Amino acid sequence: MEILLEPNWNPAIQIDGKPAAAEWQKILFNAGIPSAMFGITDIKAEYERLLKGGVRFTKPPTNMGPVTIAVFDDTCGNLIQIAQK
Repeated sequence: MEILLEPNWNPAIQIDGKPAAAEWQKILFNAGIPSAMFGITDIKAEYERLLKGGVRFTKPPTNMGPVTIAVFDDTCGNLIQIAQK
């Protein structure tokens, strides 16, 4: 699987004189809202694997009713969520 994140530097689209995509990215990150979510079959195993690889989680596996989620920082200004039904 491959994911492409659009560049956030386009000066043609601005909010208050700043590139809109960069501002939106910061707003989402600061609010704790993931930019992407991936469904997985074993969240505990994936969480442990990613931790061993140096990934920094902002939310460890957390039961949210019918799903368990975890959120990590992708080091590029985005939060990524993994979820298991």
